[in-house]
Amino acid sequence: MQTILDELEKRREAARQGGGQKRIDAQHAKGKLTARERIEVLLDEGSFEELDMYVEHNCVDFGMQEQIVPGDGVVTGSGTINGRLVFVFSQDFTVFGGSLSERHAQKICKIMDMALKVGAPVIGLNDSGGARIQEGVASLGGYAEVFQRNVLASGVVPQLSLIMGPCAGGAVYSPAMTDFIFMVKDSSYMFVTGPDVVKTVTNEVVTQEELGGAITHTTRSGVADVAFENDIDALLAARDFIDFLPLSNREEVPERPTADPWDRIDESLDTLIPANANQPYDMHELIRKTIDEGDFFELQPAHAGNIIIGFGRIEGRTVGIVANQPMVLAGVLDINSSKKAGRFVRFCDAFDIPIVTFVDVPGFLPGVAQEHSGIIKHGAKLLFAYAEATVPKITVITRKAYGGAYDVMASKHLRGDLNYAWPTAEIAVMGAKGAVEIIFRGKTPEEIAERTREYEARFANPFVAASKGFIDEVIMPHSTRRRIALGLRKLRNKQLENPWKKHDNIPL
Repeated sequence: MQTILDELEKRREAARQGGGQKRIDAQHAKGKLTARERIEVLLDEGSFEELDMYVEHNCVDFGMQEQIVPGDGVVTGSGTINGRLVFVFSQDFTVFGGSLSERHAQKICKIMDMALKVGAPVIGLNDSGGARIQEGVASLGGYAEVFQRNVLASGVVPQLSLIMGPCAGGAVYSPAMTDFIFMVKDSSYMFVTGPDVVKTVTNEVVTQEELGGAITHTTRSGVADVAFENDIDALLAARDFIDFLPLSNREEVPERPTADPWDRIDESLDTLIPANANQPYDMHELIRKTIDEGDFFELQPAHAGNIIIGFGRIEGRTVGIVANQPMVLAGVLDINSSKKAGRFVRFCDAFDIPIVTFVDVPGFLPGVAQEHSGIIKHGAKLLFAYAEATVPKITVITRKAYGGAYDVMASKHLRGDLNYAWPTAEIAVMGAKGAVEIIFRGKTPEEIAERTREYEARFANPFVAASKGFIDEVIMPHSTRRRIALGLRKLRNKQLENPWKKHDNIPL
């Protein structure tokens, strides 16, 4: 019996060694953790239960039958984060560069299937050189099997991807279909075709970092959500982040104890809005002063900064926050901000996370570049997402809500449940000066100025909209948290269903 147990331990040790000590040292020299070290940081201590530790590849071409490493370049299994079940796979760069083989893919598919069956999030730690070339089309088939499960799992269980090394070619499409992507600065990158191919085809010279590094994807492209300094920062942030999410679309949002009173009054909010209508203020201040303990997990903070998205809690329960940001482009809606917020709203709706929207929007961004790039279709994505959403929706208009952008930002007309306005709110087709110049075209500057004052007195307030029932109540800024908390309590058992359909046809 002891001999058999010793043999088991020997095989386990061989799997734990991955590509060997030399390659582990090389991984550490790059400032990166190994696949197993990452899992240790991510999951609760001692909670990881590995599956398929002894799986080997089945390739016999190019001398591969002589190179067998148990586990085949990916560590898979389940564990807990703060006591809640998650499934995880972690690609091992020390084994064939983390390249994906048929068996490697089967391991990933197995835990994804299990996550779907039991209803638990899937976290993928990506660090791979791509498809295993020696296996040819079998490895491509493996990728497609993973892609199919990403699609089936979408909206059923949360999917989080951590890019912790290379992710190139077809490999990028699995993370792209997951809900959120975290990257690590200077050591992770994503691109469909690498710098060498780009140079050959288009004659553009670009580095890996410039083409698909963490900064590029969290600022310019918006492909990734947040960039972290190193592996440990990314993994610890993932632990915090998963705490905001329900385990599946069948579970309620998580609830955690809080000492922050639900009816806390914050007098400083009464002076948040500047006297000058053209002067910006930081919407983050309102968000932090409204949610529990100011604990806000912002997503895509460096991309499309004119809109803010992220998760917070009210009375210990998760809410999704969407807010225009007057500090960036005056808070206008444009292509990038519409796509950013639209996808976030759809995620919240899929997982029954209530949406709180703070509105200060002067309209859509004008310009030839925006129109030619499809602002009409892209802006409609955010409109569609809000209109489709059946979760509790609470909206607070703090200052400007002009034109079509007023409609788009979770207005009463898009089935907003509770639509509040601060006394400083201005709800109109456009700003007073622009409106008067159109209505009274040809008048003298003095008459225009007089009419502008009249227009402002008539429309630069929330009471016209309130008189039509488009605003439920004009509230004091200092009571915003209390109003939202009460609203969420009321709406906890909200039931609303869209007409039956196979699926909708969002303007992609």
